[in-house]
Amino acid sequence: MSDVNRDATGPDTVLRGGTVLPMDDARSVLLDTDVHVSGHRIVAVGPALTVPAGTVEIDARRGIVMPGMIDTHRHMWQTAMRGYGADWTLTQYFVWYYLESGRHFRPQDVHAGNLLAAIESVDAGVTTTVDWSHGLQTVEHAEAATDALRSVPGRFVLAYGNIQQAPWEWTNSPDFRAFARRAIDTGDDMLRFQLAFDVTGDPEFPERAAYEAARELGVPVTTHAGVWGATNDEGIRLAHEAGFLDETSVFVHAASLSADSYNRIAATGGSVSISTESEQSAGQGYPPSWALRSHGIPVSLSMDTSVWWSGDLFSAMRSTLGADRSREHLEAHARSETVTNASLRADQVVEWATRGGARALGRDGELGRLQAGYKADVVLIKNDDSPVSFPLLNPYGHVVFQAQRGDVDTVIIDGRIVKRDHRLVGIDLDRARAEIDDTVSHLRSTMGEEAWQAGMNPEIPQTKILDNPYTYTDYASSSTHGH
Repeated sequence: MSDVNRDATGPDTVLRGGTVLPMDDARSVLLDTDVHVSGHRIVAVGPALTVPAGTVEIDARRGIVMPGMIDTHRHMWQTAMRGYGADWTLTQYFVWYYLESGRHFRPQDVHAGNLLAAIESVDAGVTTTVDWSHGLQTVEHAEAATDALRSVPGRFVLAYGNIQQAPWEWTNSPDFRAFARRAIDTGDDMLRFQLAFDVTGDPEFPERAAYEAARELGVPVTTHAGVWGATNDEGIRLAHEAGFLDETSVFVHAASLSADSYNRIAATGGSVSISTESEQSAGQGYPPSWALRSHGIPVSLSMDTSVWWSGDLFSAMRSTLGADRSREHLEAHARSETVTNASLRADQVVEWATRGGARALGRDGELGRLQAGYKADVVLIKNDDSPVSFPLLNPYGHVVFQAQRGDVDTVIIDGRIVKRDHRLVGIDLDRARAEIDDTVSHLRSTMGEEAWQAGMNPEIPQTKILDNPYTYTDYASSSTHGH
């Protein structure tokens, strides 16, 4: 599949009369406001703007105009398995991908997953996505991943990883180094590069060589941290004491760390990518937004993998706000107290989904805001056919609790309209569907139907139902049924 023309922007565009969330420091709400895009940039935000003749006009009345959302951690190659692991635990995920079936993915299967995930991002108003691509067993897999990302008119970061080999080995192989240098030297504004690997806490700190490779290449490191049973405080301590942590460091999950680790992250300026639906369901630990706020650690949001969850950040914002408030209530109840004012607000999680991602990627001065001079990544949420679109009273609350991907009317990325009137523009969905069908057929035939079905439908452990003495039946004892 050929690359998208990165310079194609078309004529100027103006979104007229919307409720604009510029994501400035005051988290303002601008009513009846226009956003004018020219080339790759926003040139003006204000009421009744004068625009050049020939400007494309989009009616944003009754809608919300906001910056494009930014997902800082998604295993895009796994999107070919959408929903397959809906009933998995994290252990089952590790076994399936890391130990048993992940090696079955061919380069074309990585291409298929990345292609579908990239299209899904654009459709949902996620204008920048970090492809936490730890399925790159060979450079051929990496080339396929990159080709897929370049074929979709979105903004991406390839975070190169390989779960089938130790990070200190693959980061120093000649093939990887040659690929990385090409990716960095030929990379453009729409496709950037990171390294993705985890630190186990081994006191010998074998990951030092991977960090040194990142430093030599001049690229950031993103790592799964604070994942229960997998990565812990020792990994943070070792990387910090070795001097590898800085403001470019992105820690994914960070859900089961101590205050010492949070202090180290805060002191070095790093940020955390929260994947709340993942942490709630898979078992990395309780979503840590409450702890990050108390330590002043910058936050971004992510969706992790569509093998479980969707790839839209509306879900991320909603679940993050709910988990944070739930924690606050539960801790208050344990003290026999009542929460009377919520600490985390809707506007803050919208900021995490936009400016938070920009900060994590070192692009806070050009992404994540609607302001003259910023990159033209703009999303219009509007659905005149939906009864949920009105009344529009609290725009930030509406984005978090009411809106969903089906309400994304228009998406502009780097000045180019890629979705209009709820329909993708210039994207071959049939091609993506054919590639995914081929990958699923390959995996099913390689694994065998019995293994395929067993992987998708893990056994349900036997549970104990407690006897209830207030039920007037054949109450037997105060133990559980069957004892």
